[in-house]
Amino acid sequence: MDINKADFIEGMAKGMAVLESFDTERQRLNATLAAQRAGLTRAAARRHLLTLAYLGYLETDGSYFWLAAKVLRFSGSYLASARLPRVLQPTLNRLAAQTRESFSAVVLDNDEVVIVARSGNDRQGSGGTSSVAGRFLAYGLHLGARLPAFATSTGRVLLAAQSRGDFAAWMKGRALPRLTARTLTDAKAFRAIVVQVRVDDFCVASEEHELGVHALAVPLRNLQGQTVAALNVVTSPQRLEQEVLQRELLPLLLDAARELRPLL
Repeated sequence: MDINKADFIEGMAKGMAVLESFDTERQRLNATLAAQRAGLTRAAARRHLLTLAYLGYLETDGSYFWLAAKVLRFSGSYLASARLPRVLQPTLNRLAAQTRESFSAVVLDNDEVVIVARSGNDRQGSGGTSSVAGRFLAYGLHLGARLPAFATSTGRVLLAAQSRGDFAAWMKGRALPRLTARTLTDAKAFRAIVVQVRVDDFCVASEEHELGVHALAVPLRNLQGQTVAALNVVTSPQRLEQEVLQRELLPLLLDAARELRPLL
């Protein structure tokens, strides 16, 4: 959304930038690192870190800071009150019970996708992929997880839903880092994939952001034709072979997307 300059609270924006500097790659930050990540001076970053620690959103040993449990208030309140996860949850659970696979709903947030709903009986181990009652799961694909949009099936579906101008702006000057041996890092080839996703209306991605993760995604649209999220299934590579894909998984996801459309 747009905002008038007079209504913009710069101090709040800087504080949120510092809070958002913490992620899975950098779980502990000092003032220097926070300043670099948030684009602030070290002195400003230090004041924000100390304030956030005083308010209970960070913990500290005097030099380094890390997220405190209080930040979960935001995610908990979102999941309890947001309409999208509540609408999608019954469908995700039904699909999981029907296929014994793992299903998620995902939204786009700038450079990343965020998992906002998951099928209810998923369990994960401490690392890598695992199998529970025939269901293939992956470490890191938990509720609230943030994943690189360019390297995921859901991210590519959501990027394909953008206008060509918005997608061009998203791509401008962007590097596509190698996350695994199978990550697509060539910008021209990536643009071609997004164009093909627009035509196909689905996307398959295998082991591009995490080894062992093979996923199929389709867009979730409302009655106005706007893509509001992506629906995906994480499964074995054998299940994503073309014959099984066309006969079982893709029709199942497309049917679910059509059923959900009046609710979105």
